[in-house]
Amino acid sequence: MKRQLHVITGISGGVDSAVAACLLVEQGHRVTGLHIRILDTTGDDLTPTPCSIVISRDPAFHVPVYTLNLSRSFREKVITDFQDSYLSGLTPNPCTLCNKVIKWAGLLEGCRLLGGDRIATGHYARIDHSGPSPRLLKGRDRGKDQSYFLWMLDRDELDRTLFPLGEYTKPEVRELARSFGVRAAEKKESQEICFVPGNNYREFLKSSLPGLEEQVEGGDIVDDSGRVLGHHAGYPFYTIGQRKGLGISAPSPLYVNRIDAEHNRIRVGSRTSLACRTLSASHLNWIGIDPPSAPIRATARIRYRDTDTPCTIRPTGTSKAEVSFDTPKQSVTPGQAVVFYREDDVLGGGIIEHADN
Repeated sequence: MKRQLHVITGISGGVDSAVAACLLVEQGHRVTGLHIRILDTTGDDLTPTPCSIVISRDPAFHVPVYTLNLSRSFREKVITDFQDSYLSGLTPNPCTLCNKVIKWAGLLEGCRLLGGDRIATGHYARIDHSGPSPRLLKGRDRGKDQSYFLWMLDRDELDRTLFPLGEYTKPEVRELARSFGVRAAEKKESQEICFVPGNNYREFLKSSLPGLEEQVEGGDIVDDSGRVLGHHAGYPFYTIGQRKGLGISAPSPLYVNRIDAEHNRIRVGSRTSLACRTLSASHLNWIGIDPPSAPIRATARIRYRDTDTPCTIRPTGTSKAEVSFDTPKQSVTPGQAVVFYREDDVLGGGIIEHADN
């Protein structure tokens, strides 16, 4: 029989985290929920405070839930990075950064304060703890797999983490939620960035950075040869692959293929100009293998809903690499993550710095 663990489980208010907690209870573990507050106040409070969240109508699955306030850390580390990235001409992925510097940092601190043995979340991913080092694996539900968002975690963090939902599909989790009496069983999923109202990042940037429009307006829109085709309303308000809203008349559709913050310029081209065979990545974090010193073969994703594409990864310096794809990727976006796999294993990942297209 497995040893009973005291598992500090992240509770978000959604169905996935609630079912994760219920599964752990069903497995015989002692479960304490931890709800991390990120948008309520202006400060941090690292004192776990009991709260009234009840995840299930069934008393068998009632667990104590505490809150930990990390609002200031979230604002300083996640929201500020989001703003700075757009001002640098990048398109950030705040969920990936939040997982590392807020969720895991908060859960592990909560685990220490509440005397836990492990932490758990409702992510659709798996961890193999059978070897000398933990292996991060894709979730069994390929349509819901969230391993892409977890590449920043290190082996020590993985070693203390459980993913109860990793072997389940989303429909199976919904059914479990109903059987467990989870209050959020029918709650719809949100695909929005939690701090961006209506998922409108342009309006968020304008409202959170007073004077931004005046600072960045009036730059040129150019074609691949540098010919001026028009003028943009501010480079942070455009994304790679964007076709609509350019204000340019052309005989064939044009797409944003580069954002040049330094020169306040947007470059556009045909759809074929979005094809990329090589990218440069930095801030590499290797968790499935030791940092390579020579080229290696793997597959890679450049966005959450991407498909795995065979590639060669060539180290080019400390925590940097050049990634060459066997077949071109479309709309490779600086600021997003490139994540490397070998079948189900997550090898690591990094931040896209530059795309050669």
